[in-house]
Amino acid sequence: MSSSVIEEHRQVMLSAIERVTRGDWKVLICDKTSRQTLSVIPDDDILNKNIMNIEVLEDRREPNPDMDAIYFLSNTSFTVDCLLADLEHRKYRSAYLLWTGRLLPKDEERIHKSPAARMIRGFEVLMIDFQPRESHLVVFKDPWSFPLLFHNGCNEFVAPHMRVLAQKIASVCITMGEAPKVRYYMPPNPRHEASVLCTHLARFVQEEFDNYSRRFPDFPPKTSRPQGTLLILDRSIDLMAPIVHEFTYQAMAHDLLPIEEGDKVTYSVLINQGTPEEERKVMELQEKDKVWTENRHRHMKDTIGRLMSELQKFMSANHNFVNPDESKTSLNTIKDMMAGLPQFQETKEAYSLHINIAEQCMALFQQRKLPDVAAVEQTLATGLDEDLRKPKGVLEQVVRLLDDEAVPHADRLRLVIMYILFRDGIITEDINRLLAHSQLPVQDRDLIFNLNGLGALATRDLKDPRPLPEPLFPPDTSQPVDEEYTLSRFKPILKYVLEELTKGTLRQDAFPYVIPPQNPNEDLIAAQSGSLRAARGNWAASGRRQPENRQRNFVYVAGGATYSESRCCYEIANEQNKDVYLISSHMQTPSLFVRQVADLSMPPKTLDIPMMRPKQRPPAHLFENHRPQPPPPKPNGQGGGHPGYGPTGGGLPGGGSSGGAPPGGGQRMPMSHGQGGAPLRPPVAPPTAAMSQMKLGAPAGGVPQRPMHQPHPSSASAMSNASHSHSHSHLQPHSPDDKKKDKDKDKKDKEKKKRHFFKK
Repeated sequence: MSSSVIEEHRQVMLSAIERVTRGDWKVLICDKTSRQTLSVIPDDDILNKNIMNIEVLEDRREPNPDMDAIYFLSNTSFTVDCLLADLEHRKYRSAYLLWTGRLLPKDEERIHKSPAARMIRGFEVLMIDFQPRESHLVVFKDPWSFPLLFHNGCNEFVAPHMRVLAQKIASVCITMGEAPKVRYYMPPNPRHEASVLCTHLARFVQEEFDNYSRRFPDFPPKTSRPQGTLLILDRSIDLMAPIVHEFTYQAMAHDLLPIEEGDKVTYSVLINQGTPEEERKVMELQEKDKVWTENRHRHMKDTIGRLMSELQKFMSANHNFVNPDESKTSLNTIKDMMAGLPQFQETKEAYSLHINIAEQCMALFQQRKLPDVAAVEQTLATGLDEDLRKPKGVLEQVVRLLDDEAVPHADRLRLVIMYILFRDGIITEDINRLLAHSQLPVQDRDLIFNLNGLGALATRDLKDPRPLPEPLFPPDTSQPVDEEYTLSRFKPILKYVLEELTKGTLRQDAFPYVIPPQNPNEDLIAAQSGSLRAARGNWAASGRRQPENRQRNFVYVAGGATYSESRCCYEIANEQNKDVYLISSHMQTPSLFVRQVADLSMPPKTLDIPMMRPKQRPPAHLFENHRPQPPPPKPNGQGGGHPGYGPTGGGLPGGGSSGGAPPGGGQRMPMSHGQGGAPLRPPVAPPTAAMSQMKLGAPAGGVPQRPMHQPHPSSASAMSNASHSHSHSHLQPHSPDDKKKDKDKDKKDKEKKKRHFFKK
């Protein structure tokens, strides 16, 4: 069975919260970044771990000095500034710190040397500083990584940025319980400065694994699973994949439609079109959507027919919702229909969403003449025509499409770029002619020259005898192409890399190890033994669950990965019975890739790169003193109410209520929302101190006690002294008169206690 990085990530966070609460109620404080990390868990699941409120660190919050707080924070200097300001003003009784990643040494030292350090009762680094998008896809939501790695004006930021990337890459593997072998891409014939990018990044990642293993000697946990491999690649390994039109459902939708990729991947769609219930709805493309996960890697040619067929089956299976027969509906039938209505509506809307997306994609497919464009693109990307032979007349085919008014400018630019990559550079005059013929702006010439920074050669001299470079993986011409899929002949280079990796035959000159194995054939032997184990499953007894020993491999693509590469990881995993996880800073769509390459000509300060922004300062309200003033003393005999509960002693709290119910065993109160949309429970402090003073037994006579007032300190002290003197008097000999006096005194003491504790 395959392991989902979403589920593993979720379990690490929930387990950490549960370790701290240990059945006692606490407030959870997140910063805005860590709140996004935590968003993969439904709020109810978090609140069920004895969390009273979920609040945001940067927001204005009411102090709660009677509650302990769990700070779930991202590992930035800004967050540390906000935390120290929060602790200095003692908004909470004590603090438990959970960090998504390792802090800078200077920031950790600031915390430990702060006067507020006395409030800290726990400090843990979870190594979860990433956000899984799919079961086998992790992105860091950092599109600025591309200019930081490839822009000539960002050289001073490359090393610190690579350190950040290394920690996040290692965090994914550590979360999955893996310490893989690290390999990296080293171009056989490097032609650009960034050709050493993978070498340095791979070594930084290996340092992260080594440091973690020193801190936790029992990592990685023992398992029968073969050790996996982490491949460090960068965008220069394949410049065709981000540009070529891909016609599988997910990749095509992200290429052609305005899908929003923010905290969530969403698309605005018109549902129930042509009916009174017609409305425009923003829907999320997520892992829980089974229609999406089952079809996202399917070729669009097959997707529409399958969606329509599945929708018909679904409607037939739920005919009571579609055409209810009132004469045959009983009360129980209506109850069953009402119970299933939300699920029916949700599934129906999901089918409407995906049929709408597929239909819009096919409409644009025809409108933009993509069959003709893609036919030429496949030749340029593969270097072969439909018959798998060396193509002829390629330039004439390109120019004909550049003249076609139906082909949009964005597709013309992609064709020009692909032609230049196919030729491994052309003379500058030809570049200018192609741009003029395409009616593209002159500024696009800078974009083409920027490809040099990614390992391409955009130009060459007229008499340059340089031969075309040998492909890293020669195309397989032995298998004929299915006529129905001639527009999808191109395979991303990552597909070839993973095929060779899983066979144990990946070239070590182009993909060396950071720490070479003692036996150079180690991977080949492991792959062969893995194939035998996989084959054994075919004749093993049915109904018997196979051991969870699927090898886990990881791929990081610096500079952004494509959806076609994500599809390849899933395909190899299914074919080879191994898990393959794709990791990247962000997902590259064709339009984003073209824009980011163009931005390499811009001054870095105009790109709004976070590392170049002015230092962020904590909100001023965090420095305000929210500590409540003590009430003025009241004369004796007047009502005093309940004094506030003070801080408890050190150490983790023990006992208390457990499970998902609030203190007192009642049902949870309805969830409301505070500032910033953070879910919270009503701000009532758990009556820990009051519960510790409750008497469980009934008083004499079986009369139930009324709620007790907490005694005034002076009264408690007097009672304590009286008790001590009374117990001491039992050690002395008593005369009959003394015994009578003692009985009278005991009677008076009991009357005093009743008057003190109970209301008349």
